[in-house]
Amino acid sequence: MKHSFETLKISKVILRTLDEIGFTEPTPIQQEAIPKINSGINVIGVAQTGTGKTAAYLLPLLTKLKKAEGVDPRLVIIVPTRELSIQVGEDIEELTSYSDLRYVSVFGGIGWTKHAEMITSGIDILIATPGRLWDLYQAGALSLKKIKYLVIDEADRMLDMGFLPQIRQLQEILPIKRQNLLFSATFSEKVEKMAEEFLDYFEKVSVARSATPIELVTQKAYRVPNFRTKLNLVQYLLKDEETFSRVIIFAKTKENAESIFKVIKRKSEGEKRILHSNKGQNTRINSIRAFKEGEVRILITTDVSARGLDASGVSHVINFDLSNSYEDYVHRIGRTARAGHTGDAITFIEPSDDWHLKKIEELIRMEIPLVDLPNDVEVVESTFDEKQQQLREIDRQRKIDDPNFQGAFHEKKKRTGQQKTYIDKFKRTKPKQNRSKNKR
Repeated sequence: MKHSFETLKISKVILRTLDEIGFTEPTPIQQEAIPKINSGINVIGVAQTGTGKTAAYLLPLLTKLKKAEGVDPRLVIIVPTRELSIQVGEDIEELTSYSDLRYVSVFGGIGWTKHAEMITSGIDILIATPGRLWDLYQAGALSLKKIKYLVIDEADRMLDMGFLPQIRQLQEILPIKRQNLLFSATFSEKVEKMAEEFLDYFEKVSVARSATPIELVTQKAYRVPNFRTKLNLVQYLLKDEETFSRVIIFAKTKENAESIFKVIKRKSEGEKRILHSNKGQNTRINSIRAFKEGEVRILITTDVSARGLDASGVSHVINFDLSNSYEDYVHRIGRTARAGHTGDAITFIEPSDDWHLKKIEELIRMEIPLVDLPNDVEVVESTFDEKQQQLREIDRQRKIDDPNFQGAFHEKKKRTGQQKTYIDKFKRTKPKQNRSKNKR
């Protein structure tokens, strides 16, 4: 049965807002989750990024809350990052334009006393990272006695970031009688165990197979031998300003992000910004806001912004480095092809990334096409240290697959020759024209 927001029993004041912002039809996760949330049962929602997960829990809960009441919050939404806390707060602000419901977003990075001041006058909804929520409770600045609804958003990311102990602490101090909602882009074994630990009974809503990327994202990968060649490739791609109109580039470390930014800043057109954990909170918030508003063409970031960065019209996501978490690949590419748009995800694959690529393909249940490097991209010779680091990683991977494997770096220094062949195949796949160009 196909639902409308009216048949989903969303309140009239919110329907008025939805009409004004152009939300005319519920997404599949909203159609499936909202009736169950309305019924009062515990719900686990599994859906890809960009499919309306946040509204799937906000719309029915805002309807249940109805209007401002008392001083203490009745709904708490726990999120893994400050960026997502701000994003959910902005979504609530938009959806409650005709309501007097009060909300506050709190997170680490600034003194807790500032957040304490924000909640003293009374709130209905609290959006919080686990650490800051605990800070406020421990300081006596926050009462959780009136909580009727608990949402754990991005549950898989919560576990990846090590927040399980904090969530267990919070479970001990929250009222037993409440409705629990857990939302996640993937439903791994860890998420399932977490659900079973915290929820006595729940119904699972899943609108797509776990970890399946958005169908509107076109994925491809380039084999690239080293960091410097990656820089040459990303510069080449970004020359096409019309096609690569709004781009997010993901790096594994803040050091890599800084190196990319220095090159891109000098050699690519359009406004650029960089995000990582060493950047001040205001800088990060302002950069995300500028990117969302279309003022920034290229955003270079670590996975600190892989969640909670909800910007429409992102043409490309470039995985300059593969993430340490395979699930994060799904979240990264979910930054494009949002709200019905199409988008492209491009991944750079070093020799030691092949093993990880296969793991990602197993997770998303599809192959990512490999394409040849453009002829105009200069392929730089790998340094000795780069080759050694890649060979060590390949050895590590082989040992995981075969514990008896003795690779190039075991104590007898016995070399099998396979690792050298593994690296050399990148040279063989490069067109002769390109190699002669390098010689010149």
